[in-house]
Amino acid sequence: MNNSKDLIQPPASASQNAHIKNLADYDAMYQESIENPLVFWAKIATEFHWFSRWKEVCGYNYDRREGAISIEWFKGSKTNVCYNCLDRHLDIRGDKTAIIWEGNEPGEDDTISYRDLHQKVCKFANVLKGRGVGKGDRVSIYMPMVPEAVIAMLACARIGAVHSVVFGGFSAEALADRIVDSDCKTLVTANGTFRGAKVIPMKPNADQAMARASEEMEAKVETCIVVRRVGKDSGIECSMESGRDIWWDQVMDEASPDCPCEEMDAEDPLFVLYT
Repeated sequence: MNNSKDLIQPPASASQNAHIKNLADYDAMYQESIENPLVFWAKIATEFHWFSRWKEVCGYNYDRREGAISIEWFKGSKTNVCYNCLDRHLDIRGDKTAIIWEGNEPGEDDTISYRDLHQKVCKFANVLKGRGVGKGDRVSIYMPMVPEAVIAMLACARIGAVHSVVFGGFSAEALADRIVDSDCKTLVTANGTFRGAKVIPMKPNADQAMARASEEMEAKVETCIVVRRVGKDSGIECSMESGRDIWWDQVMDEASPDCPCEEMDAEDPLFVLYT
């Protein structure tokens, strides 16, 4: 852009409340991150909640003569990503909107407050725990763009499980490969989804993926939790295997809304994402 008339300035209220208010502030932050990275990242870290603080911001070894190549951030600290996303906001922002969702059709939308989202996340965290999922376990999330996908991710973070989001448009073969590679024993999916006027099956694809993972790769999914995204009139057949498959809404109705956060090391894995 060579013409200043092409520039559109943001409203003053937006600029004043921005995390970085002007380019000079950004340049100063960047310069500090280069010249004094340990001080810089310690400042950034103080913006998060920690159950216990770190003993060292960063320790590393890049010299093979000195041992294995390694890097470790915030050694000795304990935190939880779900707590930082939800719990710490409840007192001040509890009734403010955390999620704005728009569905496939005009008028199909929802807003969820921090407080309501916190309750839903705690309930689903308890659903996962009730199925034997705990710290370090892997959970595949093969879902459309619905609030339940976010709830599942945050619930995993809350109890220390590692989630693996698999794009809902992937084939059964691609899903099976990711289930096996990440060693997932739990799958969260939907019966189907919408793409414009088309209804797309998801649970049938998930069934094929779980069968392939079990029969060809000897990796058995023990629990499959299914969201009712499309109605019975969609034409999608959704078979439910006894002992493995459960409906999201049914188990959520029975779950407790109280679930403490697992205190996690800063270097504990949060998610697996395949490129």
